[in-house]
Amino acid sequence: MGIDFHDRNLEGCYARREVHDSWRTLIKSLVPIERIGSAADIGCGGGIYSRVLAGMGIPEVTGVDFSEAMLIGAVEHSEGYENLSYHHGSAYSTGLKSDSQDLVLERALIHHVDDVEACFAEAFRVLQKGGTLIVQDRTREDCFQEGSTHHIRGYIMELFPKLREKEESHRPQSNQVIEALKSAGFNTIEEIVFWETRALYESKEPLLEDIRSRTGRSILFDLDDKELERLVGMLNEKISVNGPLEEKDRWTIWKAVKLNTPSKERFL
Repeated sequence: MGIDFHDRNLEGCYARREVHDSWRTLIKSLVPIERIGSAADIGCGGGIYSRVLAGMGIPEVTGVDFSEAMLIGAVEHSEGYENLSYHHGSAYSTGLKSDSQDLVLERALIHHVDDVEACFAEAFRVLQKGGTLIVQDRTREDCFQEGSTHHIRGYIMELFPKLREKEESHRPQSNQVIEALKSAGFNTIEEIVFWETRALYESKEPLLEDIRSRTGRSILFDLDDKELERLVGMLNEKISVNGPLEEKDRWTIWKAVKLNTPSKERFL
């Protein structure tokens, strides 16, 4: 089991969700958007965050993903964004020119890659000197926050210990991420914990439908249909809110800057 990111039936699975304004505010606090001429969203999936960067006024935004199926969905949902294009490539070999980007975003990417340092080395290569890499992912501590009306992921971990074991096996520790960034040549590394609003629901019913359809939740592809119905039933009991519902996820964000000094010289 598990999600197949190359499955054409999932073209729109990671393309339809709207990004909450709090994420835009966070990015603006981390980088001077008005001075960013080019940005790459590596591991862009359905282009949700690529569109946000383009909508913030960055003149040239490129979404990169290894899945042609995901890119098809991204293109279909990006009509009208003249400053946004998509490119087929991997986290290790993006196909982008060296020293070409002011900003690189790698959101929900590094827990999917086998070689985090190689992933960061590629980001370092494509960034201009003085450019910024923003890495957003969940550590084990982020994943295992207690379940609540706002933090649905906690309930998923509570009901299915096998998913917790999987998360423990491939989620990074913050110190590992920081060391990999340093090894790739980055400096001025900053770490931020961020509760991102995932979605606003009018009631719990649309949330349960999202769970049932596995929309934008790769972890749910490790459950069969019967297990998924068990989860929906549990959430229906746990969530007592009758009105609007705000779902949030806890993330760790690492901001790293590419200095003028070549990385190899800094670690001799």
